[in-house]
Amino acid sequence: MCDCGSSSKPGVGPYAAGRDLVEFVLKAHGGAIAVSTVPNGGLATTCQGCGTGFLLETFVQACPECRGVHAVSPPRAADTTAIQFAGADFVLPVAS
Repeated sequence: MCDCGSSSKPGVGPYAAGRDLVEFVLKAHGGAIAVSTVPNGGLATTCQGCGTGFLLETFVQACPECRGVHAVSPPRAADTTAIQFAGADFVLPVAS
């Protein structure tokens, strides 16, 4: 059984903030979570980098305007306030 969501401790794993959360979700389950669809049609959000509105459809996604990377973890997938921004200098890794 996976223990990646077993702690509700703030700042750790699926409850991390900023780049830490984005990197956590990118690595979770070998990257499978990052590309999985957010339940209930996604989360309407505003890019924390450029202010453009967009729909976060997968657990890790780049803003369609500035490419700023955002993520939400599965335990918090219904909470728009849980969407985290990796920072202006973060770039999604290229799939090999």
